[in-house]
Amino acid sequence: MFGKRGNEGSGKTSGTIAPPPPASQPSTSAPAVLVEPQRTPARTQVAPPPMQTPQRKRPARTDEYYETKAQVFSALIDTIDLSQLAKLDGESAREEIRDIVNDIITIKNFAMSISEQEELLEDICNDVLGYGPLEPLLARDDIADIMVNGAGQTFIEVGGKTIESEIRFRDNSQLLSICQRIVSQVGRRVDESSPICDARLPDGSRVNVIAPPLSIDGPALTIRKFKKDKLTLDQLVRFGAITPEGATLLQIIGRVRCNVVISGGTGSGKTTLLNCLTNYIDRDERVITCEDTAELQLQQPHVVRLETRPPNIEGEGEITMRDLVKNCLRMRPERIIVGEVRGPEVFDLLQAMNTGHDGSMGTIHSNSPRECLSRIESMIAMGGFTLPAKTVREIIAGSVDVIVQAARLRDGSRRITQITEVVGMEGDVIITQDLMRYEIEGEDAAGRLIGRHKSTGIGKPHFWDRARYFNEDKRLAAALDEMEAKSKEL
Repeated sequence: MFGKRGNEGSGKTSGTIAPPPPASQPSTSAPAVLVEPQRTPARTQVAPPPMQTPQRKRPARTDEYYETKAQVFSALIDTIDLSQLAKLDGESAREEIRDIVNDIITIKNFAMSISEQEELLEDICNDVLGYGPLEPLLARDDIADIMVNGAGQTFIEVGGKTIESEIRFRDNSQLLSICQRIVSQVGRRVDESSPICDARLPDGSRVNVIAPPLSIDGPALTIRKFKKDKLTLDQLVRFGAITPEGATLLQIIGRVRCNVVISGGTGSGKTTLLNCLTNYIDRDERVITCEDTAELQLQQPHVVRLETRPPNIEGEGEITMRDLVKNCLRMRPERIIVGEVRGPEVFDLLQAMNTGHDGSMGTIHSNSPRECLSRIESMIAMGGFTLPAKTVREIIAGSVDVIVQAARLRDGSRRITQITEVVGMEGDVIITQDLMRYEIEGEDAAGRLIGRHKSTGIGKPHFWDRARYFNEDKRLAAALDEMEAKSKEL
């Protein structure tokens, strides 16, 4: 199949392969050749099974290993026909590469055990078809974040705790090549002239890259992984993030078109919770999402996904979040969902909430519902709007119905700590009331925090009439009564 080795036998192969100079060839030839033939389906179809993960628990690789790999890799590039390889599906391409690498190892007479040879085969296949050393980490569903601090240090978050991984890269050139491969798939670039970039993987996982000269010790790559099985509110109940009655309350809030802001710190689960709430949007509604990097995964059939665009190398062509939110209003949306509100676009979102697009949602970085309202006010001021403070607060109070606070606690667990509704204004102050709170009571012998969700005793929320309009008032009353009864029992 591959023209360079098909009919000419091993004699041609041995004549073509020459050991490269170890100083220059490993770091320069591989990235230049590999970026072009990369195909997205190859990575998504070739997820290594979980049983391969324990094989990675080994000491850092030696210079001898990388020199051997460089020679085999160089010989592979000289032998293989990349244009033919690109036409194969992921599994067939991987088998073809493994056959050729086995031939090369035999011809070059490298002294390797079976396990070392399998390890080398897997590494080279990942380099050619996937994301190199990142592949074993991307295949694991228990990892929430991957944080690469230069070629020699990789951390992962498992179970809410950050630990160091044994994964290493050959050098910073290989790491930068993988970063370029990732961002190029979404039409973006990262290099010395454009050293900061946001991108995403084919499964929707969020990627951030910051490269030298801004990152002093080599490229810094951060991946927020998405689970293959999307979380639901029922699963959050099983994990203890919310009570069944609290989950019912959130379902009703999503169903009756309350304007919702999900507040929380970094890694607290805001996007996961937003995905859960969108499951309760009626399937006949037209939903438009606006994001810096598209990561929301809505299940409704009528969804339009929009994504911002950074400026090009000349500094032109930028499309901001505010541009997208303003354009949404011309697209006949029934709900507008902003993945993350972090600037003046919050004013346009509030305007949309006030002008018939009720049921809109967004997330904001803040540590409490009260701080969330303050942040909204300050972001409006950042946009250059010269409105009186009271007017701004009236707009906020008239737009936002519910604030859901998410938090990652110090033991690594994630909890929904408050469900707060915005009641209105008294003088110059926005009035809120909590429907539910999470209270920490201590910790067990293993260091895990012990707490419980408590009702605040509110029997008739401010959005009661809206719930009655959607025929959800009886279910809402039952959930609030059950929540209060359980709080009294404890």
